[in-house]
Amino acid sequence: MNFENIVYEEKGTAAIITINRPKALNALNLQTLEELRSCLTTLGNNENIAVLILTGGGEKSFVAGADISFMQNIDVLEARRFAKMGHEVGKLLEDLPQPVIAAVNGFALGGGCELAIACDIRYASENAKFGQPEVNLGVIPGFGGTQRLPRIIGKGLANELLFSGEIIDAQEALRIGLVNKVFAQDELLEKCLALAETIASRGPLAVRLCKEVVNHGMEMDLARACQYEKDLFSLCFASSEQKEGMSAFLEKRAPKFKE
Repeated sequence: MNFENIVYEEKGTAAIITINRPKALNALNLQTLEELRSCLTTLGNNENIAVLILTGGGEKSFVAGADISFMQNIDVLEARRFAKMGHEVGKLLEDLPQPVIAAVNGFALGGGCELAIACDIRYASENAKFGQPEVNLGVIPGFGGTQRLPRIIGKGLANELLFSGEIIDAQEALRIGLVNKVFAQDELLEKCLALAETIASRGPLAVRLCKEVVNHGMEMDLARACQYEKDLFSLCFASSEQKEGMSAFLEKRAPKFKE
């Protein structure tokens, strides 16, 4: 797949999408979002890929935000189209069958933070910065930040970031649960690939069902979510994967899973 603003590559069973607009610190314009949408739509049908890693090119920025030079003079209808595209990309990341790891190197501000929080797991480099500074520009987050951020770190902490526009560093993001782990910048991608390899070695159907039940269950009340879990747990027993996994455990060998 060839794109202008993103780079797609595969390393074994892991795919890596790199947002690559270095002169703009990888800021998101409409074309970049369209390319992400196209790439993610294709990737969702690729059964050879077990995990996606999403990152930003260069050492300074994951995604510095939505492109302000693009947004400055757009009207209400264009702004709605832009927000719609951002939400579509976030939903594609959430609904992708494969788990998605955000490798956050440098700035993840505004739309960049929103892109990261649409991923399943966030690993950050020591120089990472997070924030939703839209109020400094006289607008609110438009790619899902007001909704996903409270679900991840809680309403109070999310409100503090949203209302103040404050930017926090990687260690503070780790403390409040916005990221899973923090690494030296030169180790970040290596650690993400190691996690991807671990996930890829597990039962592929089980991993995908875990993602599905977590994401959909979060939108249900607890009773319905638990019923949903019971349904998908039971479904596992119709698969050869369950039989191989449990046989391997009892036989004290590594399982040999097949898609």
